[in-house]
Amino acid sequence: MGKIKKKDLDQKIYDLYDDYAHNKMDRKEFIEKLSLYAVGGLTVSSLLSFVLPNYKDHIQVPENEEKLDTEFIVYDSPNGGGKIRAQLSRIKNKTRKLPGVIVVHENRGLNPHIADVGRRGAMEGFITISPDALTPLGGYPGNDDDGRALQRKRDRNEMLEDFIAAFEYLKNHDECNGNIGVVGFCFGGWISNMMAVKVNGLKAAVPFYGGQPPSELVQNINAALLLHYAELDSRVNAGWPAYETALKKYHKEYTAYIYPNTNHGFHNDSTPRYDEAAAKLAWNRTVNFFTKKLQ
Repeated sequence: MGKIKKKDLDQKIYDLYDDYAHNKMDRKEFIEKLSLYAVGGLTVSSLLSFVLPNYKDHIQVPENEEKLDTEFIVYDSPNGGGKIRAQLSRIKNKTRKLPGVIVVHENRGLNPHIADVGRRGAMEGFITISPDALTPLGGYPGNDDDGRALQRKRDRNEMLEDFIAAFEYLKNHDECNGNIGVVGFCFGGWISNMMAVKVNGLKAAVPFYGGQPPSELVQNINAALLLHYAELDSRVNAGWPAYETALKKYHKEYTAYIYPNTNHGFHNDSTPRYDEAAAKLAWNRTVNFFTKKLQ
């Protein structure tokens, strides 16, 4: 059989990967269930290599990009993990202070893809901070399986405090204009929603397929919201109707998009869940939103 094409695979394979990526089964069970689809010339190994992330071949902005000042810093998170390591990135030769954006990873620490997203944001004219909530446990371990296992050992509300502390770090940074937004993916989408609830000075929040805050907390939101959802992501989408009802009830500023025929993770170009058209549209909307809200 030739090269596997995304359109040739059963949707149940993507659903299976979603369950695996969100800790509903271990790797052994995932491979066992995936083997049911190894038919017609497909092998388990070929399916695995297709559905699992391939980071090194999908980096859009390298860490040594000459147009950027990119470094790793450590900031204080007294209510969270104590000390948190983060990628800080911004354009060189700037003539003004820059709006700030916090980039929040998925449920596996600061992997190469999310670090890349942070640098993409810097290329758009923001000073971005991409924290690694796994810092207290040694940091992202180099693979997502171990990253997920480590992240499960941390309390998610303490991790929320780590990203709130990143807001404070950016707000006080000499190169930041003090106007700050947050963008996050999956777990990071939940963090983005919760930062909108908890951080009074936050100007804008962009959750990608993120879990929603409790309806009774929505009244506390002051940030403008841009919400991205994947049509086939029934797990996360189940919470959207109640969230929208609360946003309307409390007259909050929000815009929501549901991208047709896309899976959870459609923005992540390192896996076949990636949908190029939807990802580019969502990213352009995100950049334009931050540009408008953070100047």
